[in-house]
Amino acid sequence: MVCGRCEMAVKTTLEKMSLPVVSVDLGEVLFSRELKSEEKQPLALALKELGFELLEDKSSKVIEKIKNLIIDLVHNQNEKLKVNFSAFLSDELHQDYSALSKLFSEEEGATIEHYFIAQKIEKAKELLVYDEMSLSEIALYLNYSSVAHLSNQFKKVAGMTPTYFKKTEDKNRKQIDSL
Repeated sequence: MVCGRCEMAVKTTLEKMSLPVVSVDLGEVLFSRELKSEEKQPLALALKELGFELLEDKSSKVIEKIKNLIIDLVHNQNEKLKVNFSAFLSDELHQDYSALSKLFSEEEGATIEHYFIAQKIEKAKELLVYDEMSLSEIALYLNYSSVAHLSNQFKKVAGMTPTYFKKTEDKNRKQIDSL
């Protein structure tokens, strides 16, 4: 789950199934008791219909938490981008960053940093489409050291410069949960 609408859709589904939900947060549902196996299969099917999957193994849960923290950090809590990124993840997940990084890379085939940069570039695309901020303001907002740094990363990830992206008809934006 990567947005409020996702949370609401999952919460509605869980309520319809009369499951003992305590809370629903980005990427995580807390139940008041352990679900029975006969409850898990219908839940997995219902979540699949919504485009989600039921994660039960520890590695998948950690990776999902990493992704959700990054998405929330970039798209909702931009003021926290100024902190040391590796320290932020370590503090939030109470694990050593090198272990998190190794797990993420092994399972996802890309580094945490690449995922973080991809999210920042998608946010930059969003802000360019809204056309309310200059490229300099976007670079500052996303905590890039310079417009040149943002432009270089943008071109590496999107295959075009921010200026060209802004001029094109096809904005080629991606859903944040598919990065």
